[in-house]
Amino acid sequence: MSKRDYYEVLGVSKSASKDELKKAYRKLSKQYHPDINKEPGADEKFKEIAEAYEVLSDDTKRSQYDQFGHEAPGGGFGGGGFSGFGGFDDIFSTFFGGGSSRRSDPNAPRKGDDLQYRMNISFEDAVFGKQTEVEIPKEESCDTCKGSGAKPGTSAKTCGNCNGSGQINQAVETPFGRMVNRRTCSTCSGTGKIIPEKCSTCHGAGTVQKKKKIKVTIPAGVDDGQQLRVSGQGEPGKNGGPAGDLYILFNVREHEYFERDGDDVYYELKLTFPQAALGDDIEVPTVHGKVKLKIPAGTQSGEKFRIKDKGIKNVHGYGQGHQYVIVRVLTPTKLTEKQKQLLRDFAEISGDIPEEQGSSLFERLKKTFKGD
Repeated sequence: MSKRDYYEVLGVSKSASKDELKKAYRKLSKQYHPDINKEPGADEKFKEIAEAYEVLSDDTKRSQYDQFGHEAPGGGFGGGGFSGFGGFDDIFSTFFGGGSSRRSDPNAPRKGDDLQYRMNISFEDAVFGKQTEVEIPKEESCDTCKGSGAKPGTSAKTCGNCNGSGQINQAVETPFGRMVNRRTCSTCSGTGKIIPEKCSTCHGAGTVQKKKKIKVTIPAGVDDGQQLRVSGQGEPGKNGGPAGDLYILFNVREHEYFERDGDDVYYELKLTFPQAALGDDIEVPTVHGKVKLKIPAGTQSGEKFRIKDKGIKNVHGYGQGHQYVIVRVLTPTKLTEKQKQLLRDFAEISGDIPEEQGSSLFERLKKTFKGD
């Protein structure tokens, strides 16, 4: 089945900004996350969304994808493309009995399959990183037969049907001449070997499933949807080949009042009318602890203040973000008669306020709202 266009998967245009990509990804990943959505196909949909965002959020990968699509140089994206000209090997093997020696040798070492593990982490762990352990079910070499699949004291034998090649060649006469059709041996399932006496523990598979604890370092600054590769912690290799890798996909939980945008952090600060009008010195929470922030007199709702270097450390080591404080001025909903009268007085004189009267009024307002 052909892969869907990544922009279509995320529901954005090809000119979408990084912010638009991130918003689309967050919305869709929450909608189809397997822990939330139990509908059939949600898991595959979630993988498709994560793959699309991983490519389009990276400038280099996005540029290659925009130019070449899924068949980008280097084997394409998400397992696509003709990696190692495998597609042509299959064609020659099928019609002409050709193909590389690597494919025709069932006993050649092969790398094990990769595994993916989804890890839910807190906002704080994503910011500062953490040493932790994960327990995953994975195939491990059978201790009883040491991975051979044969009963201890016995060994596998060469398949007599394919003579150890793992494949059967069948000549076919066609209008174009004699051609050879190559298919997998049904006796040994392409392994080139049969096991007369199978291991009682793994039943001839050579592997058993176990739960294994793996130490993981969550990198400081990791963001929602990013992956970490743990080399050699995937499924075991075949015929002495190397093990696959483990890919950990991070799902970062939202914070109660911080919002992340790249390496920057946003915080909404609620101010009373007197604080905004008269100014104030207040303490503001950041991910690194509380800091003092001076609010100048006359601050308007929606104004933004930057607290330098109080954001998130870049996961690739490219500096540190900032924290931005967005002001929201609160309108009082319950006023005493005295407070209402002061506001009426203020409204009457707000056009041209004489210096003495204005100063007196502000002092009265300040005392009233402070409860003096």
